[in-house]
Amino acid sequence: MGSRRTPVTIPRLNLSGLWVVRATLAACLLFAILAAAQEQHQRAGTGRADDPVPDSQGSLSAQLPAGSETKAIPEQKKPPGRRGSFIVAPIPISSPALGTGIVPVLGYIFPLQKGDNVSPPSLVGVAGLVTNNGSRAFGTYADLFIKQDTYRITALYVQGNLNYDLFGIGVVAGDAGHKLPLEQSGRALRVEALRRLGWDFFLGVRFSSGSSKIVLRSGSDVPPEPEPPPDIGFHTTLRALGLRLNRDTRPNRFYPTTGTLLEFTSDFFSEGLGSRYSFQAYRFTFNKYGSLSKNQVLAYNLFVCGTGGDPPFYGNCIYGTNNELRGYTAGRYLDRYMIATQLEYRLALPKRFGVVGFGGVGEVVPGGSQLVRLNNFLPGGGGGVRFQLSKKYHVNLRADIARGKDTWTWTMGVGEAF
Repeated sequence: MGSRRTPVTIPRLNLSGLWVVRATLAACLLFAILAAAQEQHQRAGTGRADDPVPDSQGSLSAQLPAGSETKAIPEQKKPPGRRGSFIVAPIPISSPALGTGIVPVLGYIFPLQKGDNVSPPSLVGVAGLVTNNGSRAFGTYADLFIKQDTYRITALYVQGNLNYDLFGIGVVAGDAGHKLPLEQSGRALRVEALRRLGWDFFLGVRFSSGSSKIVLRSGSDVPPEPEPPPDIGFHTTLRALGLRLNRDTRPNRFYPTTGTLLEFTSDFFSEGLGSRYSFQAYRFTFNKYGSLSKNQVLAYNLFVCGTGGDPPFYGNCIYGTNNELRGYTAGRYLDRYMIATQLEYRLALPKRFGVVGFGGVGEVVPGGSQLVRLNNFLPGGGGGVRFQLSKKYHVNLRADIARGKDTWTWTMGVGEAF
C-alpha cells in the first residue's frame, strides 16, 4: 500500500460560467488558510515563531510540507479549550478576464479527529471576490479528512456575478477579436467524496448543481459579432454526476521540487437530473517536477479537455484558465476539445526572491480530426518574479508577464502556476 501522507488537492469546477470564480476562490482559499493557519496552529502548540505571521498587507505564512506526517501536539502544550486556528487574509489578484482586485479570506483549520496523526488537517472557510471591472462573488469551502486519510469529503458553494467578454467559439472567432460584453450571475454547488484505493490513488463520486442568468452588460453597445448566445436572458440550470481519480506524490504542494500530480475528472450533465443541457465534460491533468540543483526546478504540465453532447458556450473547454496557458485572456479561445502543454524553469534567489521562465503551446478544436494542425496552435511564453511569503515552506507570491499569439497578459497570485 502507498503512503498515507498525501497532500491536499485543489478542486476543479466548470459549472454555470463560474469557472473563474471557482479557480480564484478555491485556490486562494486553500493557499491562504493552509499556509497561514497551519503555522499559527503550530506556534500555538510550541510557543515558537519560526516565520513571520501574516501582516496587514496580506502576506502569508506557511503549511507543513504535504509529505510530512502531522505530529500530535502534547496535551500540556495545547492552549486550553483551543482545538484549531483561525486565519484572516486579504489576497491580491490580477486576472486578464476579470481585472484587478482582492480576495478576502476567513478560515478555520483543525484536526477532525484528535487521535488521527495521519490525515492532513481539515479546514472550513469563506472567501469573497471584488475586482475593478464590477465582478463580485462569495464562496464557502470545506475539506474534511477522515479515518487516517482513508476518506476525503469536499464541499464548495459559490455565488456572484462576473463581467467578462465573449469572443465566440473556435480559433477563428478568437483571432477576430470581436467582443460581446456579458454579465453572468448565478450560484454553484459541488459535493465530492473520495476513498483511498492504495498507492496514493483516490477515487470518488461528485455531484454538481448550479444556475445562472446571462445578460448583455449594462450600457454596452451590441457589436455585430460574435452573435449573442441562444440562452441570453434566460435562467439556466446545470446539474451533473461525476467521478474523480487523483494521485499526488509531491512532497510540498506549494513549491514542488519532485513528484507528480495525476488527475482525471468526468462530469455527466443530464436533463434527467434537472439540467437544461445534456453534455459530458472530461478533464485530465499531469504534472511532473524535477530538481536540477538545490535552487533550480524544472516543472512540466499537460492538460487535456474534452466535451461531448450539447453544452452551453461556457461548458466548452476554455483556453487560458488555470494558467493553461498564460498569455491569453480566459475565454477568448474556447471549443469542444483542448490540449495544452508547458514547461517552466524556476530559480530561487537570495533574500526570498525568485525568477521563472516558461513556455508552451496548445490549441482548441471542434473535433479530434482537427488536432495537431499548425494553424490552430496557440503558443505562449514569458517570465515572472517570486517572493517567498513563507521562507520555511516556500509559499510564493507570484507575478507573471506573458505573451500569447497576439496578446500580452499580466497575472498575480499565491503559489506556483502549476
